[in-house]
Amino acid sequence: MTTNDTTATPEFPAGTVLGYPRIGPRRELKKAIEAFWAGRTDAAEVEAVAADLRRRTRTRLAELGLRTDLPAIPSAFSFYDQVLDATALLGAVPARFADLVGDDGRLDLAGYSTVARGRGEDLPLEMTKWFDTNYHYLVPEIGPETEFRYASDRPVREFAEGLADGVLTRPVIVGPVTYLALAKPTEGAPEGFSPIDRLADVLPVYAELLRDLRAAGATWVQLDEPALVSDSVDATPEQLHAAVAEAYRALATQIPADERPAILVAAPYGDLGEALPLLAATDIEGIALDLVRGALPAEPVPGLAGKVVVGGVIDGHNVWRADLGRALDRLESLRGIAGAEATVAAGTSTSLFHVPHDVEDEPALDPTLRSWLAFADQKVAEVAALATGLAEGGLAVKEQILAADAALATRRNAPGVVRPEVRERLAALGEDAFQRGDFADRKAAQAQRLQLPPLPTTTIGSFPQTPDIRKARAAHDRGDLSTAQYEDEMRAEIRRVVELQESIGLDVLVHGEPERNDMVQYFAENLDGFAVTQNGWVQSYGSRCTRPSILWGDVSRPAPITVGWTQYTQSLTSKPVKGMLTGPVTILAWSFVRDDQPLGDTANQVALALRDEITDLEAAGIAIVQVDEPALRELLPLRAADHAAYLDWSVRSFRLATSGVRADTQIHTHLCYSEFGEVIGAIDGLDADVTSIEAARSKMEILGDIADAGYPRAVGPGVYDIHSPRVPSEAEVTELLESAVKSIAVDQLWVNPDCGLKTRRYEEVTPSLESILAATRAVRATL
Repeated sequence: MTTNDTTATPEFPAGTVLGYPRIGPRRELKKAIEAFWAGRTDAAEVEAVAADLRRRTRTRLAELGLRTDLPAIPSAFSFYDQVLDATALLGAVPARFADLVGDDGRLDLAGYSTVARGRGEDLPLEMTKWFDTNYHYLVPEIGPETEFRYASDRPVREFAEGLADGVLTRPVIVGPVTYLALAKPTEGAPEGFSPIDRLADVLPVYAELLRDLRAAGATWVQLDEPALVSDSVDATPEQLHAAVAEAYRALATQIPADERPAILVAAPYGDLGEALPLLAATDIEGIALDLVRGALPAEPVPGLAGKVVVGGVIDGHNVWRADLGRALDRLESLRGIAGAEATVAAGTSTSLFHVPHDVEDEPALDPTLRSWLAFADQKVAEVAALATGLAEGGLAVKEQILAADAALATRRNAPGVVRPEVRERLAALGEDAFQRGDFADRKAAQAQRLQLPPLPTTTIGSFPQTPDIRKARAAHDRGDLSTAQYEDEMRAEIRRVVELQESIGLDVLVHGEPERNDMVQYFAENLDGFAVTQNGWVQSYGSRCTRPSILWGDVSRPAPITVGWTQYTQSLTSKPVKGMLTGPVTILAWSFVRDDQPLGDTANQVALALRDEITDLEAAGIAIVQVDEPALRELLPLRAADHAAYLDWSVRSFRLATSGVRADTQIHTHLCYSEFGEVIGAIDGLDADVTSIEAARSKMEILGDIADAGYPRAVGPGVYDIHSPRVPSEAEVTELLESAVKSIAVDQLWVNPDCGLKTRRYEEVTPSLESILAATRAVRATL
């Protein structure tokens, strides 16, 4: 007999969200944690800021309509990353950081930060993209030797904190199956070992946590299992399905229901597919479905009867206002499919930490555009309205539904949403607009024009954005600095960057991008069809935040964007200077994109605007143009069956942007944060002359994929991990380069950092680049 046969399921609210932004409306947590890293504050002060932020979050969610007497408000805070939190919970700290662990197995805030950021020769945990989002998580390292123990009761303490304020929250934790499916084997793990093999050893820790949460008063807990909607994790579908059965037998059946909270398994970012009936067959009490990316079940699912089913009909991953009438209809359909004994609740498709806090905090946005948008707070209000509609019927929320309908109608008919001249130009393109000439001819022409040495050195594009640069930009935005004065300051910074690169000895230079606030926002500000925010911050990784632009209409380029800056930089040096552009896929991935037409159509509009920019750069005498696509892998659909269609339009958009140049103009691209083996064919399809790739933190793992694929063009595997404050030694870089030379032909290799240097300080960047040049010279001498 299952536990649910003898114990009533605790009451669940009619509306909830799966998570909420945790960095703070004014990036309060970012500022506090960075002050701690810099030694300007202590851990107690950071904890105080965090506690205040959590309290304000609970208060705000209650104001927006979520219940405080039932677990509608998630307890989903993190100082850095939710996967790192699970690593701390499980005591699964890599051996190189063992000295940071206390006798009780705990990591203090300093140790937690060091595991995330590295120290000296100890590399931090590898960082990669969280499913198909622009969030980055820290990859656990799990081997046969990894010891697990219940090492952090922080979820219990944060739950108790809310309860003391009179709020019954719902703790949110990365589920055991997803945690292990996202992990990588430790160095030295035997061939064939998979971290998910350790599931039985992890489950007792989760069980102990559940018991502690119940003892503290928790009625529900949320275990996030997005691995179940993806074919791109380190486990086969068969392994995942077996793991689901094992995990939730151990946590839901074998623990008496009166000794643990009810379990809500959330599966955001896609469709559960075959995993839904497997989950439904377990004794968990609830399942949260993503009904934005996923579909309603076509027929009743055995096992859902008696469960709570959260219908994620409010998009947690984009900023457009919901069609509330349609959303309520879908929830009613879900109610019919789940059956009369099931409890259906309204919810978000994902956590809301992917969107900014509050659209009302954007007074500079056009009021009409603002009426089309829903940031986190507006989405919470939408969920609250749907909860009322579920409980009382559609008439109870008729006013909210009519207001949403009016906003949607205004959006459809607004000027600029559809521009016939843009669409006609795209429709007139022939296949030749997507093709370049033979690579062998291009390679010879570029070698003749550029005259570069073996293992040419360069950087990815940006240099540190110093406090002086930021102050100048802020002063210009306020009107305290004229445009002419601002541009003079940026030119002075470009001169300094060029002089530094020449003194270090780099072969291909960049202008450092001091005039750019962000690699996407800068272009959004100069292209029609975009809007930008003032306070629309979202977390990218750790304390790093971005302000995604809003792509709301048809896109075109009214005037050249980068040509003047690049031309000025080239006038300062006899070495080649790269023109620097952000590619169409990345502009889409790192923006909130219109949802009223196929992504491929939008990507081609952006690509055509970039094509015009590249044409102008070439006419200005620029011999190398880099079109960055770090997000190419990021947007790859989670299901393998959808890969081909995505890769077709994404590759074609890049080729549309870059195929209008002469043979002797060299096209570069850059990719990062990816499992590149999955998209090596697409990387080849881009047909870029040089591709630089993040590789340092993963110790050149990509080289095997490149060599196995017989990749014919040039590559620059990164040798300096810029997402850590560590300065790599000459010996470390030399070892990486020697590894690269063994795998890839010398005439195909470039030498570069992993990514742009914007977020680093010159005290770190200058010695790191010097190490790169010294290592390059040493390896060149052996050729």
